[in-house]
Formats: sequence, structure tokens, C-alpha cells
Amino acid sequence: MNQVSPKSIISDIKSKQPEINRVIFTGCGASMADLYPGYYFVAHESNKILSAIMQANEFNYDTPKGVDNHTIVVTASLGGTTPESIAATKKARELGAHVVSLSHNPDSPILKAAEYELVHGFEADYAAKTEKMIFALDLAIEIVNQFEGYKYYEEAQKAFAGLPDLINHEAEMALPAAKEFANNYKDDKIIYVLSSGATAGVAYSTASFLFMEMQWISSPTIHSGEFFHGPFELALKDTPYLLMVNDGPTRHLDARALEFLQRFDTKYTVIDAKDHNLASVAANSVIDYFNPMLLTGVMRVFAVELAEARKHPLTQRRYMWKLENY
Repeated sequence: MNQVSPKSIISDIKSKQPEINRVIFTGCGASMADLYPGYYFVAHESNKILSAIMQANEFNYDTPKGVDNHTIVVTASLGGTTPESIAATKKARELGAHVVSLSHNPDSPILKAAEYELVHGFEADYAAKTEKMIFALDLAIEIVNQFEGYKYYEEAQKAFAGLPDLINHEAEMALPAAKEFANNYKDDKIIYVLSSGATAGVAYSTASFLFMEMQWISSPTIHSGEFFHGPFELALKDTPYLLMVNDGPTRHLDARALEFLQRFDTKYTVIDAKDHNLASVAANSVIDYFNPMLLTGVMRVFAVELAEARKHPLTQRRYMWKLENY
């Protein structure tokens, strides 16, 4: 097993299996959410490849029929030791699928169980914290391009090249807004998180992990389009909301939600990819798929400032890494 590029991995898979009909992205927690942009890309750009995203233990216990040598399975685990994700990696290989695993730990069990490995960064800077998502999207683009062709492949490569510097720059520029957010929300017991499109996974991970896991704040996730089909009944004056606004095709959904939040004087904060200059690196033809990484990098600054204002470190847990056999 060698650490190679997404392009060479997919090329090698194609040399073994010229026809792929399914791609499954599977993991747990934040790692599953980080795979969402890859799933979203294949689902929206492929004419013939089915795409699914699954929780790893659901894949283990309720495995989809038809997973075989015509399937690519992408698994992920930050530390590479998540038992359910390791089991999913092994199960996918047993079924004959071509398995690519992503981890920050080059010596991790999940990478040893996989056919192909991609080792991503995390600590270096805010852009590094998005590398798992970048790899997932890169794999997805290579799958579509190599197996059926992708018209905007070169535009996507230009966006990949410009994205890390943009994330780090915009994260630094976001610090004043992040401090204001932290001061305004530090005493709230609930924060609703909204977004849409390729960023729906980021909304979920922000709510479930940065807020609920790391800050013990109740945080329902609401798709911006679904907001008007029930959840908007709780949009009252001073109700806390965080809305991530995409630059691209689903922007209308986010903007519509924002208008409603403003109309009823809720306590809302907006992180807008357009305000953070995503279009400076991503062409309109591909911009939708690069929102999640930029918005994640900026949101991380907000999370750090919130933790400091609450005097609750992001590493503080009640249960995770403290209990066994749960």
C-alpha cells in the first residue's frame, strides 16, 4: 500500500475494473460529515454512478446489496482507530469493493485494513483541518472524470490550488466576527445550525461535534430548504441561529432562510462564502463543491473563540475517550 494521489488511486482502480457503478462514502461522526462533499459531487455530476453516504455501523449491519468489485468504498477516521469504520473497511474489502481510507495517522489500523490510503493533515493551520474533505472531493472528481468525463475538471483543479491560502487568509480575517459571536452566544443553551447544498454536512458536523460534543450545547441541524417545512415555527425573537450561506446554486435556499430569521428578529449569525471571497478561486461551474471547506475553515475560528469565552476547551468531554464498551 502506498501513499499516492487521488488521481493515481482512481487510475489504478480503473486499470483493474474499467466499469464502476457505485461509490459509497462511510464513516462515523465528523469523519462521515467530512465525506459529504465527495458524496454530493458524485450524486450531482455523474450520469451513471450511484452515490451514497452511510454511517459506518449501518454499513456493517445493513450492508447495501450489490457491493462488489464494481463498487468503490471510501472510509475515513481522523485517528484511524474508530472500530466501526475499521470494520466497514474490512467488510467492504471482503465483498470485493475497491477501498480507499483517509486518516491523519499514517500507522493507523484503518489504513492498514484498506487497499489504498490517503494521509491528511490537521494541526498545521485552518486549511489543514479541511484536508480530509478536500481528499474526499478530489477522489469524487477523479472518479467521475476518469470513468465518464467531467467537463469542468480543469476549473476544479484551479480551485483546489487556490483554496488552502484562501481558507487561512479568511480565517484570520474572521477573527473579529468570531469574537463577537463568542461573546453573544457564550451563555446560550441551544444554537440552531442551517445550511444547504454541499455544505449540509458541515452544518451537521458543526452542530453535532463543535457545539454538542465539544461545548455541550444542544444544536439541532436544519437544512435551509427544510426550514420552511416545520422548524421555522421555533424562529422567535432572540432564538440563536447560525446560518452558513453558500455561494452557488443553493444560495437561494440559504438567503430565503435568512430573510425569515431577520423578519422575526432572531439572534442570528451568518457565515457567507461570498463574503469570504470563494469566487476568487472557484469558477461558477464548480463553486458549489468548494463551499464546505472554506466555511469549515472560517467556522473553526468561531468555535475556538466560543470555547474560550465559555471557558470550556474544545478537548473537554464527558464520555468520549473516557468510557469503554459504550
